[in-house]
Amino acid sequence: MHFSQTEIRLAARSRGFHLITREIVTALPDLTSVRVGVLQLFLQHTSASLTINENADPDVRADLARWLDHVVPENAPYFEHTAEGPDDMPAHVKASVLGCSVTIPVREGRLALGTWQGIYLGEHRTDASRRSIVATIWGEPTTS
Repeated sequence: MHFSQTEIRLAARSRGFHLITREIVTALPDLTSVRVGVLQLFLQHTSASLTINENADPDVRADLARWLDHVVPENAPYFEHTAEGPDDMPAHVKASVLGCSVTIPVREGRLALGTWQGIYLGEHRTDASRRSIVATIWGEPTTS
């Protein structure tokens, strides 16, 4: 059985949804040594999220961001946690709704994503910092 764990540090990004599939795969050279297994990604933050969705049309990312901003607005009168700015509590709610982890099957050294699927970082803060993801791979190794 093959096991590996890597911390991936992502550059700070603007608010919105960012396709990070290629960045994740590039940071995980061990992925190619797994015949069948799983990649689990865990984002170590409470104001950003991970999700899988459309990888071809950037309008999907923009629409998702607009929808979340509509459903979880800044400056809502019911938010009490406002010490870090008007985007902080909405960011926590959005991160809770979407989640901080994804699990993806690995097949023959590659992510077994569907044709139109990609991994998104949902950045929910206006002035975000770098983000860290713990990537854990486990599975049956390839034979040489």
